[in-house]
Amino acid sequence: MSGLKLYEYWRSSAAYRLRIALNLKGVDYTSEAVNIAPGNDEQMREGYRALNPQMRVPMIEVDGQRAGQSMAVLEWLDETYPDPPLLPEDSWTRLQVRAFADVIGCDIHPLNNLSVLKKLKDDFGADQDAVGEWYRDWILRGFTALEEMAQAHSGAAFLFGDTPTLAEICLVPQVYNAQRYKTDLGLFPRLLEVDEACRALDAFARAAPDAVKPD
Repeated sequence: MSGLKLYEYWRSSAAYRLRIALNLKGVDYTSEAVNIAPGNDEQMREGYRALNPQMRVPMIEVDGQRAGQSMAVLEWLDETYPDPPLLPEDSWTRLQVRAFADVIGCDIHPLNNLSVLKKLKDDFGADQDAVGEWYRDWILRGFTALEEMAQAHSGAAFLFGDTPTLAEICLVPQVYNAQRYKTDLGLFPRLLEVDEACRALDAFARAAPDAVKPD
C-alpha cells in the first residue's frame, strides 16, 4: 500500500476525526488542503469535484483509489490498521460505542453541516443569530442523550473503558464545534471530563484544528 493522502479542511470536524484516528494508529499520511470556507468553496470546483462527486471533505486516497465519508473511513482504518483497536472486544460494548458515535455522526453533525447552515441563510433568510440558535439546539439535544450514556460508565478513564475509542474520536471534534458556537456545556460534566482527558493525549493534540491550521 502506498502512502495515504487526506483531503481535508483544518476546521472540518469530520476531517478532525480522521486525523485523530490516523494519529492513534501511527499511520503516516500527507494532507491536501481543500478550503471549504464560505466564499472559497474549493470543494465545489471542478478539480475536486472530479475526484469526489459528493464535493465534501474529508476524502482519502490510497493507491489511486479514493473514498469519502469519515465514519466509513474510520471503519476501514480499524480493519486495515487493527492496532490499537477503535472498538472494544466485547460485542455489546462495541454496540454502545457505535451508538454513541452515531448520535454525533448521524443526528448532530449532519444538521449543523456548512451546507445546511448555508441553506438556512440563503433560502430561508436566517441571520447569524438564528443560525447559531439552530446549531446550539441540535448540540444540546444530542449532548443531553450522550451525557446520560456517558454517565453509565463514569468510573472509566474514558467513555467506555481505559482507552479512547470511536466514541471519543467523534466526541472531541463535536465539543470543539459546540464551543465555537458558544454553547453552554455546563450540563454535560462527564462529556467535558472525557474531552479534557482526550485532548491531553498527543494523538488528539496533534489533530486539533489549531495545531493544523494553515499559516
